[in-house]
Amino acid sequence: MTSVQLSAVVESRGVELEFELAAGEVLAVLGPNGAGKSTALHVIAGLIQPDRGVVRAGDRVLTDTSAGVHVPTHDRRVGLLLQDSLLFPHLSAAANVAFSPRSSRASAQRWLAEVDAGDLADRMPRALSGGQAQRVALARALAAEPDVLLLDEPLAGLDVGVATAMRKVLRRVLTRDHRSAVIVTHDLLDVLTLADRVLILDSGRIVETGSTATVLAAPRSHFGARFAGVNLVSGTAGADGVLTTDWGTSWHGRAAEDLTVGAPAVAIFPPAAVAVYREPAHGSPRNTVQVTVAELDARGRSVRIRTDEQPDGAPGLAADVTAGSVAELALAPGERIFFTVKAQEVAVHPAP
Repeated sequence: MTSVQLSAVVESRGVELEFELAAGEVLAVLGPNGAGKSTALHVIAGLIQPDRGVVRAGDRVLTDTSAGVHVPTHDRRVGLLLQDSLLFPHLSAAANVAFSPRSSRASAQRWLAEVDAGDLADRMPRALSGGQAQRVALARALAAEPDVLLLDEPLAGLDVGVATAMRKVLRRVLTRDHRSAVIVTHDLLDVLTLADRVLILDSGRIVETGSTATVLAAPRSHFGARFAGVNLVSGTAGADGVLTTDWGTSWHGRAAEDLTVGAPAVAIFPPAAVAVYREPAHGSPRNTVQVTVAELDARGRSVRIRTDEQPDGAPGLAADVTAGSVAELALAPGERIFFTVKAQEVAVHPAP
């Protein structure tokens, strides 16, 4: 098991990151396009040399700009698996896996069997499906006996069934070998099934980090909330769990123990907790805001209503309602309606 330490500034990409990966830990790196996710992996792999920074894998220094150290990619003992399998087209599956200096024909057969691709050994890449090619690429990465495995959206573009099978293989290999790994993904299932911890990037900076369970249950960044499928409103904490936004709305909720009055805070609540009305609702303690419908998205027997962006540019709020409710209220993009949420459904936490 090998730990990883990254501290890097890549000025041309506006990236400035610093984080550590514990030995045997799987870290999911999330964020919008252009946030710096792939840049972080490429710095660890040695494909990008930072302007300033240090990369360590266990006791080995892979990059240290101040000392002029930059270990070549092929000597880093770091495995990199991309969305494109990048198999050598003129080599069979077994020969691709055996290509690594640390591999052999025997170990290639073993790793192909490990990823449930033993029967593909003699096939050429052109005869492999996308899922089969990714299994071979994974076997090739593992056959090199990497200290750290870097996964840059390796399951993107695969059919649902194939991606599910690949996750099962990845989870088995990573868990059994206690192998440290960093996975860049846009898929919630990748995070839920593989990651111990989550790190969220935005504009080249870390905006949130924590255990997978903590971040997905109570995200405190806009991207984290959208990714986890919950609503998030930013503002300032007041007394008794009240959050006030910069545009004057107030949200009543349950205050976290570490909430400080007067400090930046976020209110979080699930779309399923939102009731939708044509007129303001009255009754038990509620939060009511007027919103404009931006889009309607059918999700099985329910429909997700997404509103226009919030005044601070955060993603619009969402409500999950039945198709019957949508028809009864005659909802359509551009309509002005009211979202109502009971105070007990809203959690108010410190902002990241």
